[in-house]
Amino acid sequence: MTEKPTMIEFKDVHKYYGDYHALRGINATIRAGEFFSLLGPSGCGKTTLLRTIAGFEGISKGVVLIDGKDVADVPANKRPTNMVFQSYAIFPHLTVAENVGFGLRKDPRSAAEKAKAVEDSLAMVGLAGFGKRAAHALSGGQRQRVALARALILKPKVLLLDEPLSALDKKLRENMQVELIKLQRQVGITFILVTHDQEEALVMSDRIAVMFEGQIAQLADPETLYRLPKTRAVANFIGTMNFLPGKIMSSSGGRVEVEAAGFGRFEMDEERQVTGEPTATGATVGFRPETLTLLFDGQQATDRECMATVEEVVYYGDMTYYDVRLDGAPEASRLSMRNVFGRPVLDIGTRTRVGWSPGAMVMFR
Repeated sequence: MTEKPTMIEFKDVHKYYGDYHALRGINATIRAGEFFSLLGPSGCGKTTLLRTIAGFEGISKGVVLIDGKDVADVPANKRPTNMVFQSYAIFPHLTVAENVGFGLRKDPRSAAEKAKAVEDSLAMVGLAGFGKRAAHALSGGQRQRVALARALILKPKVLLLDEPLSALDKKLRENMQVELIKLQRQVGITFILVTHDQEEALVMSDRIAVMFEGQIAQLADPETLYRLPKTRAVANFIGTMNFLPGKIMSSSGGRVEVEAAGFGRFEMDEERQVTGEPTATGATVGFRPETLTLLFDGQQATDRECMATVEEVVYYGDMTYYDVRLDGAPEASRLSMRNVFGRPVLDIGTRTRVGWSPGAMVMFR
């Protein structure tokens, strides 16, 4: 597959607020037609970076390119971008159609052409026929759609989304995630989402930049971020990761022999280790909850098994999460099991066999 051309490029971008260093040498590219997310905790710089694209924030050093052009001297209203804010910024005294068409006030098209553009934009976000409705009478999800329609009617090359789903309840939020994915595919333009919600980023994005303290810690597709995090900080932030102490026994031929608490000795591919200090022999082994499996009576492990004791059980209906302490491990590890018909839920204190595979491990030096 041919790689899409670059739409946004950051070259050594820094941003200072007085003595505070908000953005610290950002280098990244965002492709045309990509659903891209900036993910990180509050205060990590993701919204500041988004605002540098929009033109609402200047940069202290570096270059921001949009579609190949340096936009340092281009004001926000002249950039090929539009933003959907967290608060939606819907005008309550205007109708839905008036809100959506607000940006067309100085457009040279006729009134009929503008009205047609408004209808098309509303239809695009699933609000056909809502034009005459009062904006204050809309639900949260409908207001979010109006904000999207208002942004898209100006046909930007880049749509900027500043946590647009954070005010919605869980069910509606999940539905709108799917709707946004469909909408982005339909319009085909670059979407850039700011979020602190890791699940939201994993579900919606083609690629994700994970940010901490004004820097990009890792930029990759969702699967790579989840399965091969580059640092413990990324591993901790993306989903749930268990960590157990280990030691590197030997390394040769692209393979590393490791001894880890609870698992004993095993080999793993060298590419699954995240190198800190290259000469370090101490290591931490990381693994996701779903990579461990409870083995019930008569069930055989597909790879390896060890013994453990159940210390905590949390039932979620479709899933049960267990905290199990592997024999020889200093602390419990989280394990997830899907609840299928006929499979019992184990009690606290139960001794159990646990299946695992060296291929699911990630090693942090």
